Amino acid sequence: MADRTVAVLAGGLSHERDVSLRSGRRLSTALRGEGLTVEEWDTDAGLLERLRTQRPDAVVVALHGGEGENGSVQTVLEMLDVPYVGTSSQGCRRAWDKPTAKALVAKAGFATPKWVVLPHSTFRELGAQPVLDAMVEKLGLPLILKPDQGGSALGTQVVREAAELPAAMVGCFAYGDTVLAERFVDGVEVAVTVIETVDGPEALAAVEIVPESGVYDYTARYTAGLTDFFTPARISDDAAKAVGELAVAAHRQLGLRDISRTDAVVCADGTIQFLEVNVSPGLTETSTVPMAFEASGASLGSVFAGLVARAITRAS
Repeated sequence: MADRTVAVLAGGLSHERDVSLRSGRRLSTALRGEGLTVEEWDTDAGLLERLRTQRPDAVVVALHGGEGENGSVQTVLEMLDVPYVGTSSQGCRRAWDKPTAKALVAKAGFATPKWVVLPHSTFRELGAQPVLDAMVEKLGLPLILKPDQGGSALGTQVVREAAELPAAMVGCFAYGDTVLAERFVDGVEVAVTVIETVDGPEALAAVEIVPESGVYDYTARYTAGLTDFFTPARISDDAAKAVGELAVAAHRQLGLRDISRTDAVVCADGTIQFLEVNVSPGLTETSTVPMAFEASGASLGSVFAGLVARAITRAS
């Protein structure tokens, strides 16, 4: 692998640009430690020309949000026949749209909090208050609001009182035209990384997430010291097995590839509730995926070097 050149795509123009750059820098350093030649490329108007004239042996997509997770960049790589680590464009589209992912995972027999999805236009045309009243009547309180597409918990709002809903909706719509409102469930929040091996997708130990504020929002995710993490999660053996099975099932049901991260809640009664899945999880110093690697005895560089080798073999 020492003579292989890998292009790490990071940055982009999404709201998650800064986090993506942090992930890309950390991953690039880790891959260089494995003896690979690594180029760090932003996704701009010069990307296609670079892919054609400086064609790497493989690409690793370390983009968060927007084109890096909705399948757009993956489609470009597929058109140019460039091997890349990660989920195909079709799988990305399924995972990127949270309601679609929830529906498919529920269809596979797993629990997920009750939800509704409404575009901004519905509130304009039918009147905001009547729609909000119907939402509360259907789902109850507390609620969690999030854009139907996107990551890093941007725009996510927890609403415990009906009077908080209008302002929370405004905050959510700042990041997208459609809101996913779901019943907020209490319990132990966990993140489960899935890695594909020669024997198929394998779930690593769940990472327990305990934000100081009680809500794992953007600030809690990327500010050191604001969230405590426990690997493995402090849950029963049965619950640990169940969340691993859920993560692998979500990976398969959505047609994901190489690596994914499933977010879920373990409720007090032992019920596991699926929240969402991420095809390009964060790799920063406060991200859960590197924590899961370390707990398994692996390193960020060794895991991704292996995925690079798989991508190159897959394309040959």
